[in-house]
Amino acid sequence: MSSVAKKIVGTDAPESPAIQATAERIPAARRRELILEAATGVFAERGYAGSTTDQVAKAAGISQPYVVRMFGTKEALFLEALDRAHGKLLSAFRSVIAAYDAGELAEQLGQLDPDQGNARPQQLKQLMAIAYADLVEDRGILMMLMQAFVAGHEPAIGARAREGFLDIYRLVRDEAGLPPEAARDFLAQGMLMNTLIGIRLPDIYQQDSTAEELLECTLRAKLPLVLKASQAQRQAV
Repeated sequence: MSSVAKKIVGTDAPESPAIQATAERIPAARRRELILEAATGVFAERGYAGSTTDQVAKAAGISQPYVVRMFGTKEALFLEALDRAHGKLLSAFRSVIAAYDAGELAEQLGQLDPDQGNARPQQLKQLMAIAYADLVEDRGILMMLMQAFVAGHEPAIGARAREGFLDIYRLVRDEAGLPPEAARDFLAQGMLMNTLIGIRLPDIYQQDSTAEELLECTLRAKLPLVLKASQAQRQAV
């Protein structure tokens, strides 16, 4: 039984047939979130075209008709999982901005690179980059976003992906105060990080000197966190 399934039905509960009745006893909002968590993992690994609602159901430890009854189509499920990923990313950035403006990040500020500037936008750029790297621990979130970009030719998915990407840009520009060029560079850095994670370059960090060089110059202080998350994901497979 998957970790998500255990959350839905309880560690000692049988997967079938009692799983459905047990799932009904969990609050609807919590049950929906746990299924979206499972869907995020499936879509992140297989992409939109390569995933099915049956695979999501198996990952969540529930029946496929139950998933369809709750979300309708695979496309609707993908869009809701995408909204969830966008929401978590925006929430992470807004938490950093709020903590910075409240004067709660004195320790973190002392660890920033002064050569990148000490003004609010410059410091927030570094702090948000760290927050973004922290999301690597939940690889599904970042890879969910990447899979949405790949499936951008699908009308509904492309529209939602564009909307979400522009929301991130507006947050970085308007709420963090980065000028357009700096906001562009921030997004470009994030996309590069996503690509390196997506192709699992951290997996060969100690085996290929070129991969080592690219990872180090891209991730810098965030590299140990990414390598740790990569190792944990390999062990979980």
